[in-house]
Amino acid sequence: MKIEVLYPEICCLFGDKANMRYFEMCLPEAEFIKTPVSEMPRFLTEDVDMVYFGSCSESNQERILSRLKDHKERIEALIEKGVIFLMTGNSFEIMGNYIEKPDGEKIEALGIVDFYSKRTIPQRFNSLFLGKFDEMDMVGYTSRFSHSYDIKEKDAFMSATKGYGSFKDAKTEGIRRNNLYGTYLLGPFLIQNPLFTKYLCEQLGVKEPEIAFEKDVMKAYEIRLGEFKKDIKFIC
Repeated sequence: MKIEVLYPEICCLFGDKANMRYFEMCLPEAEFIKTPVSEMPRFLTEDVDMVYFGSCSESNQERILSRLKDHKERIEALIEKGVIFLMTGNSFEIMGNYIEKPDGEKIEALGIVDFYSKRTIPQRFNSLFLGKFDEMDMVGYTSRFSHSYDIKEKDAFMSATKGYGSFKDAKTEGIRRNNLYGTYLLGPFLIQNPLFTKYLCEQLGVKEPEIAFEKDVMKAYEIRLGEFKKDIKFIC
């Protein structure tokens, strides 16, 4: 099993590195490839089972787009093949049609999923989040300078119950296409959502996966979920 972590030195805001550190503990037999920004992604020339993108600054987002724009066909083929792409924070915006800056300039994106994003700099949006993916309750938080719009229901990752979805009043959050999962949720997303972590392990072919520190992360998840279901302040 081969998992590529793309550009970890720049795709690492809000503690997103913790996602793959934890996933390595869950899958100790897997090969984790950490590709620096100075190198081309290995998934362009090799078979991989999963690719992870973490959140990054807006300037680095544009830098990544400039490197990947000539490889749209390869990326799209991998997604259609069922290779897992997990994208947290603003990283999934590169999969849309374009990203609009506050001055109206539009940055062409990969156009793999039909939606667009708009930056709101200097206005930042902070929110806890509660939603559902299939029958799983999903929890987390977001802190961002952008929203994403016109995501079709079939392309949405999960429903939004409380907090910001893909935009301020959206009923869905993130994008999904086959095994591409993009979410604005940040930080230790996989630690906070152990049921989804087990789901990813199953998608990678692990039968009856036992995730790292399962008893502890499940207890923390259940406590957090109970708190989030209460009438608490979600947006600040």
